[in-house]
Amino acid sequence: MEAEEMTQRNQKGFTLIELLIVVAIIGIIAAIAIPNLLNAIDRGKQKRTMADLRSVGTAVESYSIDNNVYPVAAAMSALEPLIEPIYIRTAPLTDGWSRDFQVAATIGEYTLCSGGKNGGTCTSDGGGKMNLFDDSITFTGGGFVQWPEGSQQ
Repeated sequence: MEAEEMTQRNQKGFTLIELLIVVAIIGIIAAIAIPNLLNAIDRGKQKRTMADLRSVGTAVESYSIDNNVYPVAAAMSALEPLIEPIYIRTAPLTDGWSRDFQVAATIGEYTLCSGGKNGGTCTSDGGGKMNLFDDSITFTGGGFVQWPEGSQQ
């Protein structure tokens, strides 16, 4: 009877080795999954930013068709009352990273830009494709002159 009780008592629970193996497996899975999750979140913010820039750009183009000039504005807050609610229901003021859009609009041209993840200075020199979340996204003249493409870092 005592040998039977000892056998049952010794087989309850997990050994330290078994627990360490489980913790190691969870750690490996987390090391793979977390960077991919963060990358997917940033890609989503980037796509939202591009969609918002395209929507505002379409509203600015529509304004110019009706008025024969582009709206003059140096900030999104100045552009907003000129295009709302006729050309866009609600103009987005910030990008996917909650940073203000940068605007440069004169009678003859306009540039809408997001400074990217780090909120850096926008460039409108037509950088083309870029692959860093920190790079700016620039929309001017009805199209993107700098945009994300490929694997992002």
